[in-house]
Amino acid sequence: MALPPAVLITRPEPGAAETAAAVAAMGWRPVLAPALVLAPLPPPADLAQPVQAVLLPSRAAARALPGLPRATRVLAVGQGTAEEARAAGFTRIMAAEGDAVSLVAQAVAVLDPGAGPLLLAVGRGYSLELAARLREHGFVVRRRVVYAARPADSLPPAAVEALRAGEVRAALFYSPRSASVSVTLLRQAGLAETVAPVAAFALSGRIAKALAGLPWGAIHATPAPEPMALLALLGQAPHTAAMATEQGAGQR
Repeated sequence: MALPPAVLITRPEPGAAETAAAVAAMGWRPVLAPALVLAPLPPPADLAQPVQAVLLPSRAAARALPGLPRATRVLAVGQGTAEEARAAGFTRIMAAEGDAVSLVAQAVAVLDPGAGPLLLAVGRGYSLELAARLREHGFVVRRRVVYAARPADSLPPAAVEALRAGEVRAALFYSPRSASVSVTLLRQAGLAETVAPVAAFALSGRIAKALAGLPWGAIHATPAPEPMALLALLGQAPHTAAMATEQGAGQR
């Protein structure tokens, strides 16, 4: 029996396993190829100082906040990050619409610049512009680095094998950095030409631009920066969709 067509999942943990399960449920064969490796850092000395709210621009940040009172108000960039914060024990959580612009808009709508500082928990090198935008609105922002994201050293053997065998039909990309690192890893492995039959699916137009330079079969970007929108854009695996059509015809 032929294997289902494969999908490269470049998302790091936390999130890769969840995406793999969703992709498998849609009839695809998930192949993990995380472009970044995330690791929590020792918490900053002032992490637990009182703030009016914590802003989380990523799921990894939600996992890297030991010692912070779980009753602290949390503004999460999107539903996935909100779920991660909930799993970490936070109880007062609001979710924005999936990007930095909506997170700033949410903060402006529900928080008071005069009510105390904000804690912006970030990865090393991330969210500098987000912090600047919040300060433009009068907020005192404590931007604290709570995790690091380093590029993966290479593609996993299973991903290399699937690409060389021509089994990969789609690839999912969740950030500009992971997209650019994936492009570099493919070139380093001598696999640039193997993406000719692969449709790349990006969580935003900005991410799609980071994929330029390889001969992708197609590049698609979601209309909204939400993981579920990316899965909707991917859709059911071709053989699964065909089976559903046949079953529907048989019932009529």
